[in-house]
Amino acid sequence: MLVTGIAFITLAAFGSQSAVAATAVVNLGTSSTYAVLAGSAITNTGPTTIHGDIGISPGSAITGFPPGLQPTGSTHVADGAALGAENDLIKASVDAAGRTPFVTVAGDLGGSTLVAGVYHSTSSIGLTGSVTLNGAGDANSVFIFQAGSTLTTASSSSVVLENGAQACNVFWQVGSSATLGTTTNFVGTIIATTSITLDTGATVNGRALALGGAVTMDTNTITVPTCNVSSSTTTTTTASSTTTTAPKTTTTVHTTSTTVKPGSGPGSSSTTTPTIVVPVGAPATGAGGTARNGSMLLLPLGLVALGLAGVAGRFIVRARRAK
Repeated sequence: MLVTGIAFITLAAFGSQSAVAATAVVNLGTSSTYAVLAGSAITNTGPTTIHGDIGISPGSAITGFPPGLQPTGSTHVADGAALGAENDLIKASVDAAGRTPFVTVAGDLGGSTLVAGVYHSTSSIGLTGSVTLNGAGDANSVFIFQAGSTLTTASSSSVVLENGAQACNVFWQVGSSATLGTTTNFVGTIIATTSITLDTGATVNGRALALGGAVTMDTNTITVPTCNVSSSTTTTTTASSTTTTAPKTTTTVHTTSTTVKPGSGPGSSSTTTPTIVVPVGAPATGAGGTARNGSMLLLPLGLVALGLAGVAGRFIVRARRAK
């Protein structure tokens, strides 16, 4: 009975490892319906289009609408709804900033491919070029980025989603201010402690939410994302393989290109694809992780324990018959 109990405990632990390690979505509360939310002011230049609610509290200054347009959603100026959304945003910011375990990133994310998990920088996060978020076929994969100070993208930078990753599950928690360069194609919800500036032509499939400062726009498009129950999966080439090592503790990831995948780029015969970064404790992404590696060892142990239980049972029966 003791051996059998150990076997079942082992198998139960094996079955629960990946669930514990999965990254949970950040709960935005009532701020989830807002495409733009600011604490002090909202300023726009040019024909910006906002798909979602616009809110400001405790400030009340909104300028530039028109020429800015809001085809869908409501506008809340220093009212109860806007105040409630700001309060919920504070909770969401604290939640996102405190998520662990995380992978420490340094420098610029451009040229890297990241799997679901939490990525942390003690200072700023930059983006030059593109960063690819790989959902590994899981529509519920969550990506959380923690910038200790600023978030800055260069002109024409982009966040690319692949293999089931969805914009509704991408969050950028920024310790101070965020600035998106001209014609940046950005994905995810920006939660900035101070302010957010969108330069000319930048688009956001997500939200621009500022706690204390202003949101400044110039000919932008911001669309509140929706989550699909199931999403189409982008198939990538299998001509090459990527080897990843998940550390037991927080590590620093240098986002440099290391793997060449023939025929993976549009209109070209070969492109350079960066190493996939595996966050600690995020095995549900399909690319490995310390939690999954540990749990895989538990399966054979459980099977051995069950076998021992069966052998012990036979000896007990024979002993009773002998009496």
